[in-house]
Amino acid sequence: MQSLFCELLRNTPAVLGVQKLEFRWPGLSPRGGQFFMLRPERTSRFLGRPISVAGWDSSSVAFLVAVRGRGTAELAALQPGEKAELIGPLGNTWRDMYPIHQNIALVGGGIGIAPLLAFATELIPQTFDFYAGFKTGSFGLEGLKARSLILASDDGSVGICGRIPDVLESVLESAKYRGVYACGPHIMLKTVANACKEYAIPCFVSLERRMACGVGACLGCTVKTVRGNRRCCADGPIFKAEEVIFDVWH
Repeated sequence: MQSLFCELLRNTPAVLGVQKLEFRWPGLSPRGGQFFMLRPERTSRFLGRPISVAGWDSSSVAFLVAVRGRGTAELAALQPGEKAELIGPLGNTWRDMYPIHQNIALVGGGIGIAPLLAFATELIPQTFDFYAGFKTGSFGLEGLKARSLILASDDGSVGICGRIPDVLESVLESAKYRGVYACGPHIMLKTVANACKEYAIPCFVSLERRMACGVGACLGCTVKTVRGNRRCCADGPIFKAEEVIFDVWH
């Protein structure tokens, strides 16, 4: 983990309410599934915001930022040349969870596609299917080297009109996936986890919780699991779906 003030290289709109931010990053290279705590150099917020890595190269790191409050609004409004404090990379990785990374499904809902896009860059091209669900439109999928890309949207503006978990569930038995990796809204993850359990397919979920420190010190991002309370930032954000107690989520 490192803490560096980094220059914003590019800020481009992905879709209404979501910006793609690319920062210069001379620090340790992240891996798919990890996140950073981001805080603009000039800000009214005391704490940073946890944002998943959407991609990186040898000198930069990219994030998809959905505007949900004042903190993310400040990030989304940054202009190239301005700086933000980046603390990271933090958390575990998709590769930490399971050794099989071929004939798998990556399932993202909305901004939840970000850590899956990062994971996709680590996979052998054409060995995975990518399922992406959105409220309207789509974003962030350029250059994706999936075997197949399946889209769904609530309003039918892209792909299938409907929910992406329903699309996945309809093919789980025949697809014979060796693993499913998912990130998105709570209800989506619960549905995906239950479907995978029915077909005995290993499932791993990246969870989103409010975080203050990002390193496990404040215990503010507790996740209820069959192994007791876990810290989303330090023990996750990726967990085995079978261990998460979704019904007590709050």
